[in-house]
Amino acid sequence: MKIHKTAVVHPNAQIGQGVEIGPYSIVGENVKIGKNTVISPHVVIEGWTEIGEGNKIFQFASIGAISQDLKYHGEQAYLKIGNNNTIREYVTMNIGTEGGGGITKIGDNNLFMVGSHIAHDCIFGNNIIVANLGTLAGHITVGDRAIIGGVVAIHQFCKIGEMAIIGGCSKVVQDIPPFMMADGHPALVRGINLIGLKRKGFDRETILRIKKAHKILFRSKMNTSKAVEDLKNELGSYEEIKSIINFIELSSRGISK
Repeated sequence: MKIHKTAVVHPNAQIGQGVEIGPYSIVGENVKIGKNTVISPHVVIEGWTEIGEGNKIFQFASIGAISQDLKYHGEQAYLKIGNNNTIREYVTMNIGTEGGGGITKIGDNNLFMVGSHIAHDCIFGNNIIVANLGTLAGHITVGDRAIIGGVVAIHQFCKIGEMAIIGGCSKVVQDIPPFMMADGHPALVRGINLIGLKRKGFDRETILRIKKAHKILFRSKMNTSKAVEDLKNELGSYEEIKSIINFIELSSRGISK
């Protein structure tokens, strides 16, 4: 371990092999940090926070502070961060609340750019990018490989599907299904995440099926229930279409059309 002499690390904190903690950083009593994670100067890590291996947390980040939810009354709640995440300057991540299952959970290989905020009870998958000043309210779920643009604000309880992309400065108030591209104020689905699908090696036939699903859901005059029924009948045997259908059927806020 490399812990700078000016860092304040509680003796009960669990610090893994190869961890680096920079000058003036503070690590609280109930924090656990996995091996080879690097903590830059002036970082505060508090609360019941578990950080996995190989993470990089840049200066002035605030990790594991209590929720800003006014319904939080001091109950024991958690923040769990996986492996190989990059958390840039001024990022804030809060612990969960009793009303949201008591945990905020971050997967692996995610990038949180400068000033992004992850509120209580958010659940993140893997390989996600949140650009500068992305602001996520409580109880938000984000699927694998999604991209959230800069200065995007997402309403509490929204869900962002796998490989969805949200354009910068958007206001998201309803769910964004997998593989879709959304933009606007409020954000509306404008098309599919074509560039992302190609970069991830999706073949032409799969991309065409997703395009057709988009046309049925967002370009026809059918309501969502009828569109989903048609989608099941036409393309429901394909895994990526099943993912879209399942997402919509589990949506509580409705999808952004």
